[in-house]
Amino acid sequence: MSASSSSGPPTSSAVKRACDSCHRRKVKCIGEGMKPCKNCNAAGLTCTYNAIPQKKGPKGSRAKVLSELRETQRQSQLAPHSPFDRSIPGRSVSPAFARTPGLLTPELLECCIDYYFTNIYPTQPIMHRARVQQTVLAMDYSNEAYCKLTAFCAYMMIQPNLILPPRVAPRSDAGPVPNLTFGQHLLEESIRVRKSYEYIENPNLLTIYTAFFIFSCYFCLDKQNAAWSYLRQAMTLAHIIGMHDEESYKTGDIIENSRKRRLFWVLFMTERAYAFKRHRPLTMYATINMPTIDEDPTDTVPLQGFIHLINLYRPFDETFFGLWNRTRDGAVPSWLVQLQKTLSNALPTYLESMEVQAVDIRMSQLWLKTMVWQLAISHGFISSVATDNTLSFRYPIDISRELVDLSNEFSQHAMEVHGIGLIEKLFDVACTLADVMACVPIEQAAFELGPRDYLQRFISLISSLRGGQSRHLPLLIGKINDVLPGYNTGPPHTMPLPVSRPLPSSLPNARLEEIYESSTGPSNPNSQSATPYDSPRQAGLPLRHGSTSSHSQLRDPGRTSHYPDIPSHSGAYPDFGSAINPFPGGSTTDAAAQGLYPTHLPADHARRYNG
Repeated sequence: MSASSSSGPPTSSAVKRACDSCHRRKVKCIGEGMKPCKNCNAAGLTCTYNAIPQKKGPKGSRAKVLSELRETQRQSQLAPHSPFDRSIPGRSVSPAFARTPGLLTPELLECCIDYYFTNIYPTQPIMHRARVQQTVLAMDYSNEAYCKLTAFCAYMMIQPNLILPPRVAPRSDAGPVPNLTFGQHLLEESIRVRKSYEYIENPNLLTIYTAFFIFSCYFCLDKQNAAWSYLRQAMTLAHIIGMHDEESYKTGDIIENSRKRRLFWVLFMTERAYAFKRHRPLTMYATINMPTIDEDPTDTVPLQGFIHLINLYRPFDETFFGLWNRTRDGAVPSWLVQLQKTLSNALPTYLESMEVQAVDIRMSQLWLKTMVWQLAISHGFISSVATDNTLSFRYPIDISRELVDLSNEFSQHAMEVHGIGLIEKLFDVACTLADVMACVPIEQAAFELGPRDYLQRFISLISSLRGGQSRHLPLLIGKINDVLPGYNTGPPHTMPLPVSRPLPSSLPNARLEEIYESSTGPSNPNSQSATPYDSPRQAGLPLRHGSTSSHSQLRDPGRTSHYPDIPSHSGAYPDFGSAINPFPGGSTTDAAAQGLYPTHLPADHARRYNG
């Protein structure tokens, strides 16, 4: 048998020629009579001499050929009975669903995994590094593992804007490929290849990870219908595999169960954050136990911050969102006052947490307080003579002051890690502040920081955070121009925290009535310029969907209310009950250790602002 047809290396009597792989790559074959040759050994390729020599032609890209060789050999060595193998029985994979060779490189995976466990894991501790490495190894023969990792890398590229080192960053003939563009390529790859196997009938944890990462990508890309669809898919599949049932955690692998439990609570919080913004119904409820700080002895990141974050979202159940979405009645002022107190007491005086955790926890707390205040004003409970500050027009100003102070404590990196989600929270608080400034006369000393300064700080902060300037800054400027005509926003990128000017002592009654009695039309979920108040050009304070005339009139601050005054004492409200309280028998403050991040302003600091 001649050397050209043998699978072994050519004999000394035969004409020396390159092995198949070296010939394809157009590199010198350094065989020295050994198999595999040095090049194949270094590249991890099978060294063969099966190819029939062809006529010479134009040279191709060596890197591209190497990727094609690896992919071809990898596909020929698929493990047919692997637990990761989720191909559709009886059906070969269509070329339309085939993987793109060389798209998901080992270097890219390494960068994304490192970035996740360094920056994202503290607030989304839903994966285990060793298990992720197992998924990477299974990717060679499992399309499901491949789709999960591709969606994961897309999420890392799109959400926190991970900056890849030059050796890893993708390039095209025109030059470097932007992160966002490459992230979208990865997202499309995951969705396309995912069609090659059945994942609905027999879902597993990988299936839910993939759906959640795809949701996160679409959310950041402002494709809200697609985002909602994949979030609902993740939650539905979670129910199918029993993640909502505590009994399902009593057997099985400890590490996998801990990540399943955490993923359940991440979905729980994400659904509520999304319900606030898009008025969606709930499907996830607090039906399983909370994670514990010692559930995984191998964990090196403190879990207490993640637990605090869950506690902030737990009070918001179907009762609250029924009122929020106007699908039920029955809100009373004392109920909302107690909910505000629950949010205030959900955190200890000092947070024992990492900086990226503290950013998410503290800003989420203030944002949720703003959302509760919005519900109160939509039901006509807000008054300038309220005996409880949380039902006053002053409360959003106090929240804004605290949020501005917090933003000065945290690094920009710690805020940018949270991406669009954090920017939307800042945007919501800023819009609420602008509405209050337009409606309520506020007296302020010439050299005292006040609402104007806080609003300017929000403009500057949103414009400085990656992703904020392109989408949310124009919306915020438009909102301010509508409700505060003539307000000078200035150049946000160079704006210091200015000395504020006193606001007018009064507003014309006609203008006040116009603002208070305005209402919103139906929201457009497809609009890329939609604000939390359903319309980017809304002139008045926010109202919830489906409001009727009896609920849509927001009162003059001095108008007599038919609702009873809220008691000023700090005692319990019996009509609120324990249903809304996530801490029966105690508070999370009991077990929390002292940390670096204060959750409440010192008394002297608060007096300095409140007089």
